Parts: sequence; structure tokens; C-alpha cells
Amino acid sequence: MSDVRTDAIEQAWDGVVATARRTAADGLVVGTSGNVSARIGGIVLVTPSGVPYDRLGPGDAVGVDLEGRQVLGDMVPTSELPLHLAVYRGSDAGAVVHTHAVHATAVSTLVDEVPLVHYAAALLGGPVRTAGYARYGTQELADGMLAALRDRTGCLLRNHGTVTYGDTLDQAYDRTAQLEWMCRLWLTASSVPGLRPSLLTPAQLDDVRDALKGYGQPG
Repeated sequence: MSDVRTDAIEQAWDGVVATARRTAADGLVVGTSGNVSARIGGIVLVTPSGVPYDRLGPGDAVGVDLEGRQVLGDMVPTSELPLHLAVYRGSDAGAVVHTHAVHATAVSTLVDEVPLVHYAAALLGGPVRTAGYARYGTQELADGMLAALRDRTGCLLRNHGTVTYGDTLDQAYDRTAQLEWMCRLWLTASSVPGLRPSLLTPAQLDDVRDALKGYGQPG
């Protein structure tokens, strides 16, 4: 690897570790559950299996190619490697975040699609779907996830958790946080006895999508 490529990988690994620690600090995972990855060219940097995030350092980078062959590091990659690789093969994602966020996981046991309780759904491409249950680490889980992610940047995994992706680690993480918040909002609103939360219509969500095209700072 050239010095430039080595520097890029080191920087990306620092970001993977920082994001993984953030998921733990923000209560989106417990222990070593969940996982984070980032793509640098043909290399996917991914958190290792069963290692607490606070123990990971600069020299612990784990990398695989898009076929899953390990090309960097000695530790075993996360058991959810098929899930991460499926996202990268099927999109132009730069980063993937998988969590066991409590409210989102609770909602995954209740609905096939997160009700449109807030326009934050537009940040994930539309109504967030729930992939059917499959055991962790399996190709079946990865295939179900891909179906739920069609035209979306996030989904729920039935009785399991969340998956989001983005151009960057920050964007992927923000989408995870928005999804967990939206699920918490729906659970809170729907728990009021005798009342049902109002929901947005598809047309209202389309209006938000259009408005978001001009959101933020120019350039």
C-alpha cells in the first residue's frame, strides 16, 4: 500500500472505532453487539467479532475485500460480515452501521413498516421496512435486509435491530439515530390509551423529500 493509501485506511479505521464507541455511549448497543464498517476503495474496514470497542486501537484494523477475504489484521471480522458486504455490493455506500437500538428493535417486533409518524422517514428514503427474521450472520439475513433496503438507506431487522448506510460514517450514524428516535416517537404516541397517532400521507412525505433537496448549506 502507498503511504497515501495507508494514511486513508488509518484515518478510516479511526472513524470506524469512534463510531462504534459512539453507538455504545449513546445506548444503541450493549456490550459487543452491533457493528460498524467503512469502505476505502476495494477494502471494507469492519469491527472485529466479540471485542469491546474501548479496547480497539490504531493497530487493530480489520479489513476484507468485497468477497469477504481478509486482507488486513489478525482478528476475526464481525459475524455480521455478510450483511455489511451485501450493502456495499448493492449500493455506493461508504459506511454501514448496525445496532440493537431498543426502541427500533421493539418496533421491529410489531410492524412490517414503521408508521409515518414523522417526516424524518424522508431522510431514509421513505417508509422504513422491516426485514423478516433470520439468524444473525447468515446470508438469509443479508438477503432479507437487501429487500427491505430497496430504495431506502435504512431498515429494521425483525427481532434484531437496525441497519443504515451512508456516504460517510457520520451520515450512516445520523440515519441510525434518526431511525431510533422515530421508533421511540411512534411507541410513545401509540401508547396513549384511547388515542391513535396521526400519520403523514405519502404525498406529504413526497413534499418533504422535495424540500430536503435544498436543505443545509450550499456547496
